[in-house]
Amino acid sequence: MPAKKRTTDVYSKLASFVYETAIHSKTPRSGLWFLGSGAQSVAEHLFHTAMIAYALANLDPKADVRKTVLMALFHDIGEGRTSDHNYVHQRYGRLAEADAVRDIADSVPFGGEILSLFNEEQERQSIEAKIVKDADVLEWMSTLREEEVKGNSKAREWIVIANKRLKTPAAKKLGSLIMTMHPDAWWFNADDAWFVNRSTNHKKWKQGKR
Repeated sequence: MPAKKRTTDVYSKLASFVYETAIHSKTPRSGLWFLGSGAQSVAEHLFHTAMIAYALANLDPKADVRKTVLMALFHDIGEGRTSDHNYVHQRYGRLAEADAVRDIADSVPFGGEILSLFNEEQERQSIEAKIVKDADVLEWMSTLREEEVKGNSKAREWIVIANKRLKTPAAKKLGSLIMTMHPDAWWFNADDAWFVNRSTNHKKWKQGKR
């Protein structure tokens, strides 16, 4: 096959991959339907999980940070084809997500790495896979905590259950803080005079303690 033809075929596959991964931003996470409040896309979940996984991996010298972040980004990639199934749905039919990921892997030249990362995450044996699963749970807990502070009384029980799934010591410590810290604490502190006078001389950031 001429080199130009091969190049065209590769970029055609990459263009399809670009469009397919965009569908995750339009694919809803279905657990919030049963909670009764909140909304989140699979893309939002993947991004936030990757951020949490990055933070956790940096706490463990044995963890490969790059691998951990990539694993987090790809751990739900199949849901663009299968959609997200919550725990009620899963009781009556498991997703064919592994089949979807295999098909995705077959469609791109770097699919071998995607499939390898997905399979490793599913096996939950490597330190990276354990971190990603904990990050996945912590992301869910933080989402629930946001709904709790907005007044959803069901969220607390769900948070407690999710917290029991955490495995690594670092994730357990982080989980205990997520359960109690106000989601606005990183930027809002009612005792900070800046929120009243907006003084340009007040440059020191005072983290909230809510």
